[in-house]
Amino acid sequence: MKVLIATKNQGKIEGAKRALEKYFNEIEIQGIPAESNVSEQPVNSEIYNGAKNRVKNLKKYAQENNIKADLYLSIESGISNLLERWMITNIAVIEDNDDFESYGTSPSFPVPERLVDEIINTDLSQVMNKIFVKDDDRHNKGGGIQLLTHNKVSRIDLTEMAFIMALTKYINEDKWR
Repeated sequence: MKVLIATKNQGKIEGAKRALEKYFNEIEIQGIPAESNVSEQPVNSEIYNGAKNRVKNLKKYAQENNIKADLYLSIESGISNLLERWMITNIAVIEDNDDFESYGTSPSFPVPERLVDEIINTDLSQVMNKIFVKDDDRHNKGGGIQLLTHNKVSRIDLTEMAFIMALTKYINEDKWR
């Protein structure tokens, strides 16, 4: 199965690959950056919209460059107060060549109220760099969640969970199509 994902971030690619390998054999995954067309730090519905836009832009890029794939994936991280509490969440979007779309979220984690405005006005990564030491491994693989959970959960884990949730429509197609 040929899969394109709208990122070059190795941690996100690994999380998506882990999720896909739970259900499909012989996964070939290629990362290609694609624009989200939303704020640098997505808030609320921008999180889904950013992931959806990345898939749309990825599919356009693939078509223009004659790249064939079975699935197109994206994941967007953002801050949300859906439950009237601020939290960081990831939303994954998957589409196939028939524009059949599915989406899923990762587990979310709370944000201290005192940091919300700063995160919205800059982005989570910059705020994490101020709180913790800047670390390229954290940025590319473990993410801030690895520090916050004392190495129990990584960005890869969150990405994997979001894509597993997004795959539910694909592995149970008969219920949706």
